[in-house]
Amino acid sequence: MEASPFTQQSNVTAYGPMALAITTLEAFPGMWINAFIICVLCIAWVQQKTLNSNEKILLLLGFSRFWYLCFSWIYIFVSEIFPDYLLVHRIFQLLQGSYSFFNCSNLWVSACLCGFYCIKIANFRNRFFSYLKVKIDRMVPWLLLGSVMFSLITGILSHNTIDKAVCKNLNFTCQGKIWKATIRMSDHFSLLHVLTLFLYITSFMVVIFAAVFLLFSLWRHKCKMQTNSLNSLSMDAHIRAIKSVLSFFIMYTINFIFLILSLVYLMKYQSHMLFLGYSIQHVFPGVHSLILIFTNPKLKKTLLRILSYAKCKLCMR
Repeated sequence: MEASPFTQQSNVTAYGPMALAITTLEAFPGMWINAFIICVLCIAWVQQKTLNSNEKILLLLGFSRFWYLCFSWIYIFVSEIFPDYLLVHRIFQLLQGSYSFFNCSNLWVSACLCGFYCIKIANFRNRFFSYLKVKIDRMVPWLLLGSVMFSLITGILSHNTIDKAVCKNLNFTCQGKIWKATIRMSDHFSLLHVLTLFLYITSFMVVIFAAVFLLFSLWRHKCKMQTNSLNSLSMDAHIRAIKSVLSFFIMYTINFIFLILSLVYLMKYQSHMLFLGYSIQHVFPGVHSLILIFTNPKLKKTLLRILSYAKCKLCMR
């Protein structure tokens, strides 16, 4: 999630064709990966009439990431190929508001997934932790609903903030495909920056605690197995969860660093750093979703079956 989708993407589009090419290479594979998750889980939902808590989180996560990448690409495409359309009333604001909503939803649901893995798999002799482990399946729908509601508030705030900037302090001049925007940052985007930082720091703390608790639980479980000379299926569950959480932690850390850099360079109007951060941040939804596929038995099995079928079709040709 960028510091301010409006200001950052306005600077990014100064790179024109390069921004469009890189965004296309990042967005479309990510959209296909997340569309695969959505399709597999929706088919399972129709067949089984229900989804477990993990699958509910993955379904909403895939949906959020798909539309996040979709709106990112649409904005870059329209600003490069059809820049005049951005002058149509409300189109620009709606694009940015939708982008903020799905990006925020992506981050909150990702944090929910990490927290769910931690509570469901980690083993601690604590009354509160035991209570959460028992009640987590009932809490998941409410957590997802809360994530969507908070994301909706963020999207509305982003839309209104940008609408106010467009109406009062934004002057567009079009020279071919190059757009220049002059914005009084302190008047319009300070609240949006604070909300963005709160979102990142809160979800980042959830990921950190989930990773630490899972690693500590795995270490205790391994020591217990060595003492009792026993093998346990719980070890595999720990390792799968840790792969998902740690991969998310590493990429989330990179995202967080570039968010801070974006805020710094945004104030200095250095679009080359914003372009670099924007490009790196859009790799995350596709790569992490691919990791989630290979750590989920159902998704992995379906993907391998599709790949083997496609390989057989190619061999027959």
